[in-house]
Amino acid sequence: MKIVVAGGSGFLGKALLKKLSQAGNSVILLTRNPDAVAPTIPPSIQIAPWDASTIGHWATSIDGADAVINLTGESIGGKRWTTKQKEVLLSSRIDSTKAIVEAIRQASKKPNVLVNQSAVGYYGNVPEVDVEEDHPPGNDYLSYVARKWEEEARKAESLGVRVVLPRTGVVLDSRGGALPRLLLPFNLYIGGPLGSGKQWFPWIHLEDEITALVYAIENEKLAGPVNLAAPGHVTMKQFCSALGNAMHRPSWAPVPGFMLRILLGEMAGSLLLGGQKVIPEKLLETGYKFRFPKLDEALADVLNH
Repeated sequence: MKIVVAGGSGFLGKALLKKLSQAGNSVILLTRNPDAVAPTIPPSIQIAPWDASTIGHWATSIDGADAVINLTGESIGGKRWTTKQKEVLLSSRIDSTKAIVEAIRQASKKPNVLVNQSAVGYYGNVPEVDVEEDHPPGNDYLSYVARKWEEEARKAESLGVRVVLPRTGVVLDSRGGALPRLLLPFNLYIGGPLGSGKQWFPWIHLEDEITALVYAIENEKLAGPVNLAAPGHVTMKQFCSALGNAMHRPSWAPVPGFMLRILLGEMAGSLLLGGQKVIPEKLLETGYKFRFPKLDEALADVLNH
């Protein structure tokens, strides 16, 4: 297939590019930093520069593509959520998605599918009930961002394109994402749960995340929101206990919620102190088999790489 990937320079994107390339696909990467990215990806991948907000020559890559995968967006946990940063978090997702949908509109041969990244943060904090794809959105800022992002992507549906919205949990990989930050206190023997520890912690192994994204391209039964979280549900306390066991470290030093709110502000409530028991209903219904459905197995694999 001819596949266009936007925003593939992060740890998730690079893993996806490698998998797509190894499978023999013709892959085009849209990136704002071609010189920096080129040495870090397989040489078979074509690079098309873009500014992630306006139509340019890159739009010709969309014409005739079989699939488009959009991973573009400022890191949610990279900086404190000031008013300015919140504008960046939203605009980096909305502007890039608008540009991609417009490129699809202009294409004479439109792609079959747009896979547009989203997040389980769409649901907000859900402390008790199971959360399947039809669960309503939350009412915090992260939920607002995910909802507006998905609305923009779904405009491609009116153009005859199947749109898949992967609502992703915490992707486990030792080389990027949230896990390296969680490893540090355990390496120092001061690891423990964040806040009460009772909040749900939806997670997915990097390999399952990548495989599920490819599965979303290939399986025409998948459309709309799709939960990308492993079926092995754990709370924050259970996750930290499993992480400590995998590292042969204690999990005894909980970080009080009020301290996290002082240190991180609004971000703490959405990213660390809340959670959801996310059920990957659509994946399971369509026959997807998780390679790492259980946390202990996932952590053992991740920490040995």
